[in-house]
Amino acid sequence: MIREIVHDPIFLAQPSAPATEEDLPIAADLIDTLKANMDRCVGMAANMIGKKKRIIVMAKGPIAVAMINPVILSASGEYETEEGCLSLEGVRKTKRYRSIRLKWQDMQMKEHIGTLDGFQAQIVQHEIDHCDGKLI
Repeated sequence: MIREIVHDPIFLAQPSAPATEEDLPIAADLIDTLKANMDRCVGMAANMIGKKKRIIVMAKGPIAVAMINPVILSASGEYETEEGCLSLEGVRKTKRYRSIRLKWQDMQMKEHIGTLDGFQAQIVQHEIDHCDGKLI
């Protein structure tokens, strides 16, 4: 189900709790909401639809991929960039890493470890910041 986007910075600044199998419907709603906003958005976190759970989604071409309980294990290649956010107006400078190694669970709650580079790494870092209550 497509959900409304939360714009309240006080809500968005609160850290998210770990997600469980019972939270998978939130991930499905997040996928639907990202797909409905792909013309202006490449990633979302559950708090952007009012749910304080560690669930993110990112666009991989026309597909939206969910990551449950993502954690960055290591990062390299720091750089400065500017990012916008569907929940907040404007763009802001931030530091990101060109390559990240992370751990997450998929929609079947199976654990994965992998590496992302470039723009996909940047998207995931932005969304994990949302889960941590960091406003970009």
